[in-house]
Amino acid sequence: MKDSRGMKSFDEYYMKEAIKEAEKAYDSNEVPVGAVVVYREKIIGRAHNQIKLLKDPTAHAEMIALTQAAAYLGSERLLETTVYATIEPCAMCAGAMILGRVKRLVFGAIDLKTGAFGSVLDLNKLKLNHKISVTKRILENECAALLKEFFKIKRRGRLVA
Repeated sequence: MKDSRGMKSFDEYYMKEAIKEAEKAYDSNEVPVGAVVVYREKIIGRAHNQIKLLKDPTAHAEMIALTQAAAYLGSERLLETTVYATIEPCAMCAGAMILGRVKRLVFGAIDLKTGAFGSVLDLNKLKLNHKISVTKRILENECAALLKEFFKIKRRGRLVA
């Protein structure tokens, strides 16, 4: 799946899988965020936001996908994994990735309100015992479009989020 540009087509393929998850969240009246966890070119975790469904503030797409990946690997260490998220992870999700020793994060849209990998704060700049390689803005327009449409409709009163 790699091409002459390096990881781009590989990253785009998995980001499209994360976008499919975000679409599920949108269809369920959840903030449309999706995530997949990849290990050795296989998706071992996939999820979308389920905060309202589960009535759980921690039920972010990334958290659920990380839990699935840990179960698949039979370990709390997610070494050699890559997380693909449609939006820049918040501090909670970023912290979970760091604690899980995720190798790489690829995200689509930046999050100027809660982003924890450079937008609001950058957990990678703290003196923590693990750093994550980060690739930003992969399929950014597609990732941002779902969020923009969701909140546009929400502001019009058609959705209750």
